[in-house]
Amino acid sequence: MHSSNAKLVHAGLLLVPLFLAACGGGGGNGDGGSATAPAGDTTTRYFAYVTNSASNDVWTYSINATTGVLTGLGAPVAAGSVPRQVVVGPSGRFAYVANAGSNDISTYTINATTGALTTMGTPVVAGNNPQSIVVHPGGKFAYVLNYRSTDVWAYGVDAASGALTPVGTPVVAGSSGRPPTSLTVHPNGRFAYVVSSDSFGSGDISAFAIDAATGALTLASATAASPYPTYITVEPGGKFAYVSNEGAGSTVSAYTINPATGTLTFVASTASGQQPAGVAVDPGGRFVYAANASSNNVSAYTINSASGTLTAAGAPVPAGTGPFSVNVDPSGRFAYVANQDSNNITSYTIDPATGALTALGAPQAAGTNPSSITTIRTIQ
Repeated sequence: MHSSNAKLVHAGLLLVPLFLAACGGGGGNGDGGSATAPAGDTTTRYFAYVTNSASNDVWTYSINATTGVLTGLGAPVAAGSVPRQVVVGPSGRFAYVANAGSNDISTYTINATTGALTTMGTPVVAGNNPQSIVVHPGGKFAYVLNYRSTDVWAYGVDAASGALTPVGTPVVAGSSGRPPTSLTVHPNGRFAYVVSSDSFGSGDISAFAIDAATGALTLASATAASPYPTYITVEPGGKFAYVSNEGAGSTVSAYTINPATGTLTFVASTASGQQPAGVAVDPGGRFVYAANASSNNVSAYTINSASGTLTAAGAPVPAGTGPFSVNVDPSGRFAYVANQDSNNITSYTIDPATGALTALGAPQAAGTNPSSITTIRTIQ
């Protein structure tokens, strides 16, 4: 039903997880990073990375810590075929890209001063059509979701080099056998969640227990989802999960998380723009953002700290064409959206009281078909 070098389509709906929010932007996805400062040195820098699925590369940007403005840095770095998602490990030293077309993972070292990426060795083999990658909050393991082989692969992460080594055997991505669309890890590192959906709109969210010693996944429970669930994130406090749903009128659903078992319980769904794709939570766990791929805008919400329910923070704000990935920077002051069809990045300031977004200058050029954006903070 899809080509690996184009957006996935199910029954006329977009349905691919391409994005991850990073340190603070993904609410516990374990895919962002901020380095620890050595004694006596407190130079802080912010960077953004964007994968471009059609030009097969990764672009690097510096972030002005005061204004939030992006500035492109150097030449793009080559990735594999159809790079879908870029993530950064919790140390802030290594980046990883899931390549859907070449069925592998590209690995990079990060220069903490310049933000530059340097390719590290040959790509690491993955399953069929890897769409999503996440690094465990402890930094010891990484997980890759493979759409066509409907499974999740686990990898050990070398603490010194960042190199990935496959561990164990792949696990079926969900309890239903439906194609998986998104993957995340709980901030406490004990649970992983996989969203699955079929061409008829039926979907569910599987919770996996993570073996602290080996990183192995064991299915713990499954929860029914709204039609066409696409992407999942967990807020930093670990109490609530949020899932974008491209069907059923286009919504973002809230779930509570059982701290002992990881089981999700549905709370409520809140209207979004048309066909929400990527969702992100700010580092403070107060606000949620959804990139609406068909209405070309971004929805902002406040989180009820007691129930997890969402309340719209004003009307959706305009983005570029085909917004698909949203990220909140580690400072929590700025949000960024990758627009697949207009080949650019839109930037926003975040109102610290309400979470509302205000557009920040002209869009920043990206490569062809930008599919994910993540931001990091490095400290020296």
